[in-house]
Amino acid sequence: MKTYVITLSKTFPAWHPRKGEPTEFLEKFLNGQTGKGNAKLHTIRANYPLWEKRIREVQNGKAVLSVRQWSGRPYASKQVTVATLSATDGVGIQQLRLINVYGCNRPVVGIGDANFFGLSNNDGLSYQDWEAWFKNYDLTKPLAIIHFTPFRY
Repeated sequence: MKTYVITLSKTFPAWHPRKGEPTEFLEKFLNGQTGKGNAKLHTIRANYPLWEKRIREVQNGKAVLSVRQWSGRPYASKQVTVATLSATDGVGIQQLRLINVYGCNRPVVGIGDANFFGLSNNDGLSYQDWEAWFKNYDLTKPLAIIHFTPFRY
């Protein structure tokens, strides 16, 4: 069976205003798995077509999603598996597009508008931190919301 890896960052990246500070993504992810507050219900990644293919394989029982975290410095330490998720856990995907309206990005998930504050919060970030995290992404291309639970927008 195939395994696709999602790595949760322990700290904010070097280009983020909060660089080096803890993200608490692991704790928030675990809260999402147990239904507690302040939860990370999903992650958002570039390359929607690639992730759509992978998540469909997970949903069809041909792959699993391995959620991991670096034990130390990213790319210079071992990855520790936090959870292995399958279709029975509710793994899913939705497409996120950001549409510029009067100079402001507006999130659209599927065919409906989404609330940026809910979207960023469910990603484990404040709105300001989410905006800074994605500032270097090509926001003209669709992003993948990879859900860890049955929750959907």
